[in-house]
Amino acid sequence: MLELHRDITIQIYAHAMEEFPNECCGVILTDGVQEFVRCCTNVQNERHAEDPETYPRDARTAYLMDPNDLIRIHREVDTEGKQIKAFYHSHPNEDAYFSEKDKTDATEPWGIPNYPDTTYIVISLYDGQINEARAYSWNDTTEDFVEVPIESAG
Repeated sequence: MLELHRDITIQIYAHAMEEFPNECCGVILTDGVQEFVRCCTNVQNERHAEDPETYPRDARTAYLMDPNDLIRIHREVDTEGKQIKAFYHSHPNEDAYFSEKDKTDATEPWGIPNYPDTTYIVISLYDGQINEARAYSWNDTTEDFVEVPIESAG
């Protein structure tokens, strides 16, 4: 189960609507008491324009977090003792499923999750309006990502 504070849910939904029709992406951090949203820049369009063979999809159907954003987030984790609670991204005009690309991006080449204790949230929007969100976590038994319920807190 993933427990999210209501204001965090509002923030990530707002980010998804703001970026529509492109995918948004970001990270939710926690210090054990509070949660913090760190919106990231989706650089998929830039990569696609530079190298469409390596990056065949644009930001309407894929995301790539800006490496500089990830460096800042990891620095915050290292220096302030915060943990990555969840990664999130949106699926514009699609359902909230954890795609094969999402699974590939969340794992190392040999199938081990990059962040085994972290949950991945997928936000579905249709015509710029939130449809639903679903969460996925690594399951050691099935060695795959499985859907977990999202519970609202506070």
